[in-house]
Amino acid sequence: MASPSCPSPFLEPGTKTRANTLAIVSLSRDNFQPITLEQSSGAVDGYAEGATLNTRFGSFPHSTLLDIPWGSQVRASLVDTGSRGRKRRRDEVDSDDTPVPSPDDDGTAPTVPAKAITAASGFIYILRPSPELWTSSLPHRTQVVYTPDYSYILERIRARPGSKLIEAGAGSGSFTHASARAVYSGYPSGIDDDSKGRVFSFEFHEPRFRKMQEEIRNHSLEGVVRITHRDVYRQGFLVDDGRSPKATAVFLDLPAPWEALHHLSRCRTRKGGEETDGEDDNDGSWKSPLDAEQSVYICTFSPCIEQVTRTVAELRALGWTDIDMVEIVHKRLNVMRDRVGVNVPGEKGSNPTAADVDEAVAKLKEDVKRTQEFHKSQHSHPVVAPEAETEDKKTTRTNGATSKDTKPIFMQGSIVHRAEAELKTHTSYLVFAILPREWDADAEAAALAKWPCGQEGRTIGNLDKKTRKEEKRLMLASKKKRVKQEGEMVAGRGA
Repeated sequence: MASPSCPSPFLEPGTKTRANTLAIVSLSRDNFQPITLEQSSGAVDGYAEGATLNTRFGSFPHSTLLDIPWGSQVRASLVDTGSRGRKRRRDEVDSDDTPVPSPDDDGTAPTVPAKAITAASGFIYILRPSPELWTSSLPHRTQVVYTPDYSYILERIRARPGSKLIEAGAGSGSFTHASARAVYSGYPSGIDDDSKGRVFSFEFHEPRFRKMQEEIRNHSLEGVVRITHRDVYRQGFLVDDGRSPKATAVFLDLPAPWEALHHLSRCRTRKGGEETDGEDDNDGSWKSPLDAEQSVYICTFSPCIEQVTRTVAELRALGWTDIDMVEIVHKRLNVMRDRVGVNVPGEKGSNPTAADVDEAVAKLKEDVKRTQEFHKSQHSHPVVAPEAETEDKKTTRTNGATSKDTKPIFMQGSIVHRAEAELKTHTSYLVFAILPREWDADAEAAALAKWPCGQEGRTIGNLDKKTRKEEKRLMLASKKKRVKQEGEMVAGRGA
């Protein structure tokens, strides 16, 4: 498949936003919304400004989100979300602004979108798409593989630019987008171009397959990701035209990964590692989906330990080595400033307790004095006005800083970190293994021809003590001779 006219924003986002491409809108720290930017030529859905994104922070016409640098802050616009394009009056519109078009008396909509007018408050950030942001904002069709999991998986299975990767169980597409970025080394020139990195994804559930196919097309990943609707338990991992992916990395997110492992071998085998008698291979129809000249790294994703034990047993029977299991337990650490003091305002991140003994004593004295004044006011005697406090008395310490401190409020207090209470992940066990490359007599002969063994003229460290002493003596003698010759040359010049 040739390179698309507009490369994927996940792979080559450019410096500015473009029409008909995906963007991620940041509404708050952990609230992201994917949106496809549109270039409107007129009113859309009753909005005179064209296609509009409505959020709790305001309305944002797509015209204000186009052709701006990634990461820009965009202010909300005044949009009539109630009348949806019907005639209305806008106050305080400058004369040089484009007038708000509205439907004509005959009911026809305006052909030119209205110019967006900035609102008094509300803003969002427009971010370039990345697998991490897509994982946080994608529509969940299945349990997704989160960033801490797939970042570790891609490192363990050696996914790098130019690799061929097999993924079984595409689901919501979280791992698909991450692996596409990991193996991307350019768009292939055609379907037979094996010089570029590719992801061969397989999905059994047809509605999820159709949705993934649509997302890959909309995200311009068709040249890098090839998704197939198939039951890999029975039909294996060859692509639709019977070609081998020649994969060096495999990720299985399946309910029963041990049912598909016998397809991931270099010779036709049955479950349990039993090889066939070879009669079925006479026609040459069977092909291995793995690269025959490199070691293959695999990872299986299982939610319970019983699945892990069955997977490990099958891997051992099929000749996989270096088998181990890892559990990812990710927790975010929030860094903040802890402001301690009795006079600290009751706001988030503050601790309204005494910072030290002096402040506690001062607070107690103030409470006692206030109590005495209250009791005096209960008697018929005239109330004596309390002594006015001086500025020095008003000054109290809050965690080593006084109220006269010139530091801004966000710089006061000690820097601390606290772990988040909830983990945004799920229980999962990752099983890793390696299938070494096949080694036969031809491979041994080729290695000997390239790196001769036993014909070395000299091997470092393979000298006895007497030979080493002789070499040292000759080296020192040559050095003395060279110094003597240099001295004679200097003496001759002086004469």
